[in-house]
Amino acid sequence: MAQTPLETIRTPDGRQLAYAEWGTPEGFPTISIHGTPGCRLGRHPNQDLVKEAGMRVITFDRAGYGRSDRNPGRRVVDVVPDVRALADALEFDKFAIVGGSGGGPHTLAVAALMPERITRAACIVGIAPHEALGDDWTRGMDPMNVKEFGWALEGEELLAKELTRESAEMCERVEVDPSTVLGDFVLPESDRKILSRQDVAQIIRETTNEQNVNGVWGWVDDDLAFTKPWGFDPSTVRVPIAIWWGAEDVLVPPQHGEWLAANVPGAVTRVIEGGGHQSNPDSDFRLLSDWLRDGVVNW
Repeated sequence: MAQTPLETIRTPDGRQLAYAEWGTPEGFPTISIHGTPGCRLGRHPNQDLVKEAGMRVITFDRAGYGRSDRNPGRRVVDVVPDVRALADALEFDKFAIVGGSGGGPHTLAVAALMPERITRAACIVGIAPHEALGDDWTRGMDPMNVKEFGWALEGEELLAKELTRESAEMCERVEVDPSTVLGDFVLPESDRKILSRQDVAQIIRETTNEQNVNGVWGWVDDDLAFTKPWGFDPSTVRVPIAIWWGAEDVLVPPQHGEWLAANVPGAVTRVIEGGGHQSNPDSDFRLLSDWLRDGVVNW
């Protein structure tokens, strides 16, 4: 990219929030919440497809990531004022909301607490509350993920130290081969295939360079927030919502999606058989955009 997309606003508490726009300006307004770690540069690799789908997609750096200021001690629910401020600045009266992986619970928070503004929502391979699953929360997770959340349970100091090291190693790997972004994770074939795509590789390069540009604090605060109460009850979601999960996901194992499906009222669900943590950039996007834009279920 010749120039990294960057727009900023100020949140009600005075923090900088960075965002970017994708798709077509006249398209259906959708706010996309990135995963853990991630940043506003996480978007679909084929913008022509996004434009053809008639979507206007807004991505933003969640607090502590990229160019957005940190919000120390934040809970999952604390994303809601940030999304509200962003929607207000963009003059979105109503919009769709979508988030994947670590963005999943944040999407649920927005859906639960901004029902008057949300047309439809989608939680893709999102995690379930730690206290709800207990010891089952890490069952089926790759050992690398289990280790990371172990650091979170031990506290911020250790977590920040280890994630700083992890971030540096991730940048070194991605510089050589973006498909190795997850390092020693033992991934299913479906994930490896998607991560090896050249168009996806470019997105990985850009997000990896940007997500921790001001330190790993967004990543730290996410991991801490996921192991504590979220600050809202997912069962209070009342907007139309789709919940997807991969049957072979080793980052967010299937029991997370199953719990969400059982506890978010009226959720439309999709189990991706043979699927892991990565969405298919082509077929899955078409299904997802049909849902977010028109409420059409084609799966």
